[in-house]
Amino acid sequence: MGVSTSRHGRCRPRQSPINICTKKVRFDSTLKPLYISYDPKSSRRLVNVGHCFNVEFEDTNDKSVVSDGPLTGYYRLRQIHFHWGASDKDGSEHVIDGQEYPAELHIVHWNGQKYPSFDEAVKHLDGVAVIGVLLKIGETNPVIQYIIDNLDHVKTKNKECPFTQFDLSNLLPNDRNYWTYQGSLTTSPYSECVTWIIFQEAIPISSEQLNHFRGLLCTSENEDPNFILENHRAPQPLEARVVRSTCKDQTHKP
Repeated sequence: MGVSTSRHGRCRPRQSPINICTKKVRFDSTLKPLYISYDPKSSRRLVNVGHCFNVEFEDTNDKSVVSDGPLTGYYRLRQIHFHWGASDKDGSEHVIDGQEYPAELHIVHWNGQKYPSFDEAVKHLDGVAVIGVLLKIGETNPVIQYIIDNLDHVKTKNKECPFTQFDLSNLLPNDRNYWTYQGSLTTSPYSECVTWIIFQEAIPISSEQLNHFRGLLCTSENEDPNFILENHRAPQPLEARVVRSTCKDQTHKP
């Protein structure tokens, strides 16, 4: 597979997502545990952006942040969104040893210590940090259900509603071991500005819950309805990058 290129032909060797081959992952004893502090009061609104829905947070201060791990300084929480597929067989963006998951949660942060805005941060290699959480089919997830209970308010593109007192910490897995690598946004303009942190433990979502995501529309109220059945990007070439891990035992347990 060749090097990814932009529309203008420029080489883009740090594209995301990727297939994480656990046999080639490098254990790095210098990686710190992540420090995560999310304030439920910082959640603001739920919005249908056309290709997915976002939960957006107040990011003008450091009330909700992530730091340590592979990061230098504090990164402010900006928004979360999910990626999913047309069936429960695939939908995640990151793939582990060739195995796709039904969905993937992305928790997006930006380097508020170094840059004045998110728009400026995406122009720099250390501008953004995204925590990826893989989802597996299992029991009903009460935290995701709280989101689903509000999705009817944002059924069509550009619809939004207030969404407050949301404790994002409850969506994180118990095991905080992670893989990390340098990559890109997985939607246009695919800027290579992301430090990716992928938790190694998946969280549950029921098949019924996941089907609610596919009931959202990528069309506006006055357009013919078109459902968001899938919204995940295919894995990109790893090229010369190295994926590092906090865990010495890389035996993958789905």
